[in-house]
Amino acid sequence: MSRSAHPAGPRHADVLPEGHYSAPPADLNALDPKVWAETVTRDADGVLTVGGIDVKRLAEEFGTPAYFLDERDFRARARAWRTAFGGDADVFYAGKAFLSRAVVRWLDEEGLNLDVCSGGELATALSGGMPAERIAFHGNNKSVAEIRRAVEAGIGRIVLDSFQEIVRVAHIARELGRRQRVQIRITVGVEAHTHEFIATAHEDQKFGIPLAGGQAAEAVRRALQLDGIELIGIHSHIGSQIFDMSGFEVAAHRVVGLLREIRDEHGVELPEIDLGGGLGIAYTSGDDPREPHEIAKALTEIVTRECEAARLTTPRISVEPGRAVVGPTAFTLYEVGTVKPLEGLRTYVSVDGGMSDNIRTALYDAEYSVALASRVSDAEPVLCRVVGKHCESGDIVVKDAFLPGDLAPGDLVAVPATGAYCRSMASNYNHVLRPPVVAVRDGEARVIVRRETEEDLLRLDVG
Repeated sequence: MSRSAHPAGPRHADVLPEGHYSAPPADLNALDPKVWAETVTRDADGVLTVGGIDVKRLAEEFGTPAYFLDERDFRARARAWRTAFGGDADVFYAGKAFLSRAVVRWLDEEGLNLDVCSGGELATALSGGMPAERIAFHGNNKSVAEIRRAVEAGIGRIVLDSFQEIVRVAHIARELGRRQRVQIRITVGVEAHTHEFIATAHEDQKFGIPLAGGQAAEAVRRALQLDGIELIGIHSHIGSQIFDMSGFEVAAHRVVGLLREIRDEHGVELPEIDLGGGLGIAYTSGDDPREPHEIAKALTEIVTRECEAARLTTPRISVEPGRAVVGPTAFTLYEVGTVKPLEGLRTYVSVDGGMSDNIRTALYDAEYSVALASRVSDAEPVLCRVVGKHCESGDIVVKDAFLPGDLAPGDLVAVPATGAYCRSMASNYNHVLRPPVVAVRDGEARVIVRRETEEDLLRLDVG
């Protein structure tokens, strides 16, 4: 279904042609390991469990909606990325996916570096104990105060995003008596979306300095002349939720071309190249993401091949997985409030959360899976749309999925793969309180980000 433009918003309830959907799954109670975290299973009674604790108990103790994060799975994924790239490369966890002080500690313990893109993320990183030299600072409009704090903290690298920022960072670093390590983010004209890439003029965006027209080369020239900064490499990011490595191949070719131009023009071989993040995960059974070791092998081979062709020393590679680490490790647990069958269309299942805890469906037309979590059911599958409690027709959590026909108010449903961007992008729309994040491991559960309270909301309202 294409979503039609309408003055009142997207017309999500358009009737779909017969046969649009694939057949319902053979077993609604089955859990696809591609979609769910490592320790998620069903107990003898068919109740969903994570880390050895069933969701009924979790709901009773922590309430719903709530994000439940499998700590063992998070750590395993972090280690897999670190192991895949080895000691000759750097893995920076993209904090924008989800960041808390507990997560910072886990990353530090598992050997990952951390990428931040705001003063708040930097404060969380430092407060959580991440060594400053292992932090990278992104962003297209860093404030003077943010840059100053980063330089004072001894941050490992700042990714420069504009001509103004080159001068700004250099000036602040000189003022503080420092020489700040930096990379320049360039726009290479490649945009990757899942299984396709389009190598056209995608310089029309707010991030980076275009490679086209010699702008990136000019940025490098200016950076090399300034005393307050040390240019250590080039940064490139081509998109999000990427499964196909072809876009990276084109991007690497163009970045290496710039590195060759820098060597020929300035006699300098920059020692680092950062290929960004955007690696995809499985939100549904139809998604087929690559494993970290496959990605590491492919990216290393691409960069090595391009550098050999350009007669350059292969630079140290950096990558920035965020979603690929935390995304699959969490699910959101909801309680069903209303079940509303619409004959000839679908059944609307209203839950006690919605777009305030997961805006991605409304914002990106994202697809998710959902499962009845508090029991098993042998009822016939029914086409459902899981929606939230907000006063907004676009308040959709799962656009279309099959759930048991006996689903009823009070049942618990779980939406997997919500570890990335859901809590990070959560809001107080309709003055709804943001849910907690609960880490579960080996039969123990603890809150790492507490649920908001009405007192929290009113404290900000100064009247």
